[in-house]
Amino acid sequence: MTTSSALAELAARYGVASDYEDWAGRRIAVPESTLIAVLDALGIDARTEEGRAAALAAHDREYWRRPLPPIVLGRSGTTSTFWVHVTHGDSVEVFLTLEDGTTRYGLRQLENNRPPFDLGDRLVGEASFELPADLPLGYHRLHLRVGELCDFEAETPVVISPATLALPARLGAGRTWGMALQLYSVRSRNSWGTGDLTDLADIAVWSATRHDAGFVLINPLHAASPAEPMEPSPYLPTSRRFVNPLYLRVEAIPEYAAVRGRGRIRKAQASINRRAVRRGRIDRDAAWKAKRAVLQQVYRVPRSAGRDIAYAAYRAREGRSLDDFATWCALAERYGNDWHTWPVELQHPRRDEVAAFAAAHAEAVDFHRWLQWQLDDQLTAAQATATQVGMALGIMSDLAVGVDPNGADAWSLQEVLALGVSAGAPPDEFNQLGQDWSQPPWRPDRLVEQAYEPFRALVNTALRHSGGVRIDHIIGMFRLWWIPKGAAPTEGTYVRYDHEAMIGIIALEAHRSGAVVVGEDLGTVEPWVRDYLRDRGLFGTSILWFESDSDGGPLPAERWREYCLSSVTTHDLPPTAGYLAGEHVRLREELDLLTRPAAEELADDRAAQAAWLDELRRVGLLGPEPSPDTDTVVLALHRYLGRTPSKLLALSLTDAVGDLKTQNQPGTTDEYPNWRVPLSGPDGRPLLLEEVFDDVRAARLADAMAAATKGAASGARAELPGA
Repeated sequence: MTTSSALAELAARYGVASDYEDWAGRRIAVPESTLIAVLDALGIDARTEEGRAAALAAHDREYWRRPLPPIVLGRSGTTSTFWVHVTHGDSVEVFLTLEDGTTRYGLRQLENNRPPFDLGDRLVGEASFELPADLPLGYHRLHLRVGELCDFEAETPVVISPATLALPARLGAGRTWGMALQLYSVRSRNSWGTGDLTDLADIAVWSATRHDAGFVLINPLHAASPAEPMEPSPYLPTSRRFVNPLYLRVEAIPEYAAVRGRGRIRKAQASINRRAVRRGRIDRDAAWKAKRAVLQQVYRVPRSAGRDIAYAAYRAREGRSLDDFATWCALAERYGNDWHTWPVELQHPRRDEVAAFAAAHAEAVDFHRWLQWQLDDQLTAAQATATQVGMALGIMSDLAVGVDPNGADAWSLQEVLALGVSAGAPPDEFNQLGQDWSQPPWRPDRLVEQAYEPFRALVNTALRHSGGVRIDHIIGMFRLWWIPKGAAPTEGTYVRYDHEAMIGIIALEAHRSGAVVVGEDLGTVEPWVRDYLRDRGLFGTSILWFESDSDGGPLPAERWREYCLSSVTTHDLPPTAGYLAGEHVRLREELDLLTRPAAEELADDRAAQAAWLDELRRVGLLGPEPSPDTDTVVLALHRYLGRTPSKLLALSLTDAVGDLKTQNQPGTTDEYPNWRVPLSGPDGRPLLLEEVFDDVRAARLADAMAAATKGAASGARAELPGA
């Protein structure tokens, strides 16, 4: 397959791969039809040679018309360069206004012998300047003045990020462990059919005070649509900037004390919990319907003067993004969850008709703003509680890779998202058909034009109430698999992003929050990417079952990564007890997801498990008995994590209580109750949080994790009880 030279050049300029190396090391040429479709999603007409030539010429003109880059990036302790474009022969002055208001002059000019460019009406020359290495971290402004009489002025943002993100001081040089859980699945006697933020605070207190946990890793709490049906997947939210009010504890809102009929409300809450137990499934719609009715009562309670001031301050801080989100929610309740089906005049947030709707439905819009304020309060309280009881990090949030194409962010950020394609994953060893996540990716060109402001706001939100963040599919900050609309996942290609900008902003925001960043770097990853992330101070992710050496056997503990969050399992696999029982094979066979006979799949799985059992015996964590019981193996596997140098270790709450059922089966939607499985014991009976706190199995595993990290510096090999 031969791609036209003009099309290949155009694709390269916009970061679109014309070929790539697949999971098996083969070089794959991307069809022209895919390149044309992906470029079209970037606003480029590449269907004809004439259109390609015109697009290349326009790209040149756009570059030379800019007096300054849309954004200038630098790292602390290192010089960096930037260009300036002015009419050829004009004198220039450049200077910086720092974040603290001070001004820096005298930026050094570098040699630049690039010939001037003819724009038609004038020749444009290029000059190069250097940002000094001693600039402080932060967001600054670069100014340009042209001509002796200052005939022209321009400015652009400058981002100086940490060369390496340092560990938070409270984490020190040691290691810590945390409980990983799907919050919605963890119900208590006082929650409303799903786990909530008060439950989260209670989990933090229990795991920290009794078992020395340093963090609680939770699923994304991103907002879902307020209209039925509520999307169950926390990884397909309507917005990543805002939070699902399903996680509110109604009774924790100060104004609740003034609500009438609280006895009736408590009965309704108890009824929702009983119904949830009977159904054996998380029913978000039922829970939200009941909770919403009470929240509306609380919303109408008059606030104190101080609370009114706090609400006004929250609204001012969040600004137009909050207004857009709240307006979308009110519109969704009126017209449905998919904004593409709304009246045309309401399909863009800046239309006059949208403003008129918001004014006519002011209370409905404000209710959704108010809900986000309550969530902000309760998340703040949960993190404060976690750190007050001694957690080194507290809550570790989770940032999903994208959003629902029909949801609030896709509506409000239409200019920054590529709506004609979806993000996904190419074919790999585990899924040879590839994956289509149905989520619109960021447009890299528009992110640059907006100086990454939407991305910065997203990262800032993710870190606002946490001591750490796990970023799902962090390799998407480097390149992301784009699939044209209507095409199969196999017919996509990679689109590159400016990872220096995106990782730099993440590092700067995390530095300011005193947080750690964990990148989920599983799957098909270019080898240099993990090295880059480590150099920038970001953690990777290791799952025990996926850690193998060059021969395919278990990777010895001492060879695991140090700057890593390591665990035995993940939410896309059954809990460890279920995995050992072959639940993942049985379930995929039942759902017709296997690509070969179940007997072969199970045989390979048993062989891999046997290799791990042998490794546990080799290091003295299992005895010689040929068939140890499940609890013994689960405990040994988690003790094995303690033999690794990884600074962060995680224990899944489902493992802690002996649950067997997976939370999510990739490749399915309604064929399996993904993200709707309540936390249960080994007998399949749903467990309340109060029972977890007294569970002997959970205590034993949590204590093993604490023993693995307590007082042990990175790389230490302390002997564990029973080792």
